[in-house]
Amino acid sequence: MKKAPTIKEIARMLNLSISTVSRALHNSEDISPATTKRVKEVADELGYEPNQTALFLKSGKTLTLGVILPHLSEAFFSEAISGIEDFASEHNYNVLMGQSHDDTEREKKIVEAMKNHRVDGILVSIAKNTKDFTHFDNLKKYDIPVVFFDRVPDRKEANTVTCKMEAAMQEAVEFLVKNGHTRIAFINGPKDLLATRERLRGYENALKSLHVAMNNQFVVHSDLSPDATYRAMQHLLTLKPGPSAVIAFNDYVALDAMQYARKMNIKINKDISFVSFANLPVWSYMENPPLASVEQFPYRQGQRATEMILDILNAPRTAKQHEKFNKIILEPRLFIHT
Repeated sequence: MKKAPTIKEIARMLNLSISTVSRALHNSEDISPATTKRVKEVADELGYEPNQTALFLKSGKTLTLGVILPHLSEAFFSEAISGIEDFASEHNYNVLMGQSHDDTEREKKIVEAMKNHRVDGILVSIAKNTKDFTHFDNLKKYDIPVVFFDRVPDRKEANTVTCKMEAAMQEAVEFLVKNGHTRIAFINGPKDLLATRERLRGYENALKSLHVAMNNQFVVHSDLSPDATYRAMQHLLTLKPGPSAVIAFNDYVALDAMQYARKMNIKINKDISFVSFANLPVWSYMENPPLASVEQFPYRQGQRATEMILDILNAPRTAKQHEKFNKIILEPRLFIHT
């Protein structure tokens, strides 16, 4: 087997010192542009690759970020990972990714694997049933910072990037009331998620401020699976009088709720109107999308979360010891589809 070329070999070919070659490969300003160009040309010809283990031992960094998402198949999270990868790449970081599939135990295993692979930091949108955050807290012992985005823990001791869900929900309710709806149901998400509680507060506050009577039977929950959403819609359709509009926890819940409604021969946005969260790109291709959807800017969330974790990693050690937890809250936007 042919041995991988080394810095020493490049130095010998160019009659340069090993330190000069090393600095040229790292674009040091101490080395002339002409020498840097020669070194890189020879490195390319030989197929030289940096020794990542040696780099880690020297700098204490692998230039790798771990990312944990519930489902990459969801358009929201695929947009978020694009934002993460683009920003990371601009700053010479690689991304190691894992999907929890909304399973807390799987999430814990991914965290352990990423720790063992010596990632410098982890970006995560938590699984829907994660209540205990010990597996993330334990990373402090290894000096691996964590930044949560979108689905975040309800804790002061966490770095987070989110959207204003309460305000977004209030805007959604106001939109429906302005369009003549007073019987507004809400299919909320898993009770353990902070986003679920934020949406509910926004829903309740909006109804109160608009002097619309609150009907507790109009608030139901889904674990985000199609079956749970079908059951939620089934319950709402048994109510007399039933809702004239439904706000869904996210676009996938809206899709499942609308599908069930169609099976019951209900005309979408005529018999029952829908509003949702996340603003899937697919809505622009559908004949009957929800009346409106809250845009949560996943690409921007991914970018800002990556920027935050790199700021933490690049902060002086003394600053890290007195770390203040960062909170970024983005402004959402209600997009009207019809």
